[in-house]
Amino acid sequence: MNPNIAYFMDEKGQLVKALNSPDYKYLFNTNTGYFMRWGKTQSDDPQFSPFGPELLDIEVSTSCHGGCTFCYKSNTPNGHNMSFDTFKSILDKVPETLTQIAFGIGDIDANPDLWKMMKYARGRMVASNMTINGQRMTPQYYDLIASNCGATAVSLYDPDTCYNAVKELSDRGLRQTNIHCLLSEENYDKCKQALVDMKTDPRLENLNALVFLWLKPRGERNTCHQLSSLDKLKSLVDYAFDNELRIGFDSCSSPYFLKTIKDRDNYKRIETLVEPCESTLFSYYINVDGTGYPCSFNETPGNGTDTVNCEDFMKDVWMAPETIKFRERLLARKRACPTYHLDPVPV
Repeated sequence: MNPNIAYFMDEKGQLVKALNSPDYKYLFNTNTGYFMRWGKTQSDDPQFSPFGPELLDIEVSTSCHGGCTFCYKSNTPNGHNMSFDTFKSILDKVPETLTQIAFGIGDIDANPDLWKMMKYARGRMVASNMTINGQRMTPQYYDLIASNCGATAVSLYDPDTCYNAVKELSDRGLRQTNIHCLLSEENYDKCKQALVDMKTDPRLENLNALVFLWLKPRGERNTCHQLSSLDKLKSLVDYAFDNELRIGFDSCSSPYFLKTIKDRDNYKRIETLVEPCESTLFSYYINVDGTGYPCSFNETPGNGTDTVNCEDFMKDVWMAPETIKFRERLLARKRACPTYHLDPVPV
């Protein structure tokens, strides 16, 4: 047990995990997912968590029938599953600082232990989140997601498949139901149309937010291209703001989002809500084999860290030399990606 961590019930009777140390503090509502982190004062931002990751991105299956050309994992139907024993072994070693797990899957029905894993995580006061492709869904799977996940995103491949899945989840009371939309030259028109659909399609009435994902140049099948200009992104952002649409961005795209709103009067307020890259600072990725990397886009065979057979997660993983090296490079670049050139590329 970490002596800096305590649990209490808030005024609404919801369980809150609180970490209190001199330079690093947080509050995490285990029911709603509300999270707040600060340092010595509430205006201080800690550089990283000295006690272990807040979030783990755990890949529990690489099996997927989607066959998407832009899949950076290049997944196929002949993938692999993480066993429950492997998952349990990892989670039992992770420090109590952990608040959330983002489950990485392809097909919703690929890993039969998925729901058992989520239940075990909940027993450790850890919330479960995941992204689905909307395919191979049944009423039972929608029920399981709504009852086990704090948040779920549906990837925007086929609009009808995506929007139907959003409605099924939001109808079941999953308030944190989002859409993930890849930002690329090839996908740009779909991004624009999704914003229009948020205003007009009744299936998206209870959508929490449309979340844009920045393209990373990784994957054997990935032939997509970066946006050709920042103006294209600004056009999307301006449309969303002008129409009061709820949008979000992944960590990789946050520097570019901030550039598009730098002239807005409320820039300073919005900036406080934006989280740049947090890999090895507050989050960590573990693949289906139990090998750890800074993030899923930095997965290089032979260079990972064994999280299954390690004796001390803090020493052998979170504070391992390779983890510290990436952390230092990331901080030196002011939390901009130290691996990929991600700026828009003119065509």
